[in-house]
Amino acid sequence: MMMTAIRFTILATAGALLASTAGAQDMSAFRSGPIFEEFGAHAPVEGVETFAPDTAFAIAFDVAEQADAGTRNRGFESAARFINMHASHAVDPANMRIAVVVHGKAVHDLLDDEAGNGSHYMVTQLLDYGVRFIACGQSAAAHGVAKTDFIPGVELALSAMTAHAQLQQAGYTVNPF
Repeated sequence: MMMTAIRFTILATAGALLASTAGAQDMSAFRSGPIFEEFGAHAPVEGVETFAPDTAFAIAFDVAEQADAGTRNRGFESAARFINMHASHAVDPANMRIAVVVHGKAVHDLLDDEAGNGSHYMVTQLLDYGVRFIACGQSAAAHGVAKTDFIPGVELALSAMTAHAQLQQAGYTVNPF
């Protein structure tokens, strides 16, 4: 009986180690820039051709997950990564229209609280660059957040569904990542 317990413990420990190793990513190949140097890291991919100079993107990101305390929202950072990645492959940044539709608990990552919001700096930099952040009015109401609580420049829509419908009508596609 004791030997079975020891074997189980050894197998469980080995399984946990393998799972954690499998989930680990080698981030050494990733770099930031050329637009955002402090976030939006991406990896160069050899063999991928650069895009034609007139390539244009209109992309909407959908973000519902709130960041862990003191960290940047990964969904917001995806917008920065998209811009950096494509700018590094010859897409004119002026030809990238990016919107981030925010709903659920993620509306808290748009609060104008520099000390308590780990995404604050990144959001302000993205807004300054021209990225649109559109908060779901339904989520804001559900979480007791008023428009005046948001970082200046954050837009408020009736709902995330409304924002996505309007963005699609304006030629945006939804990025599923």
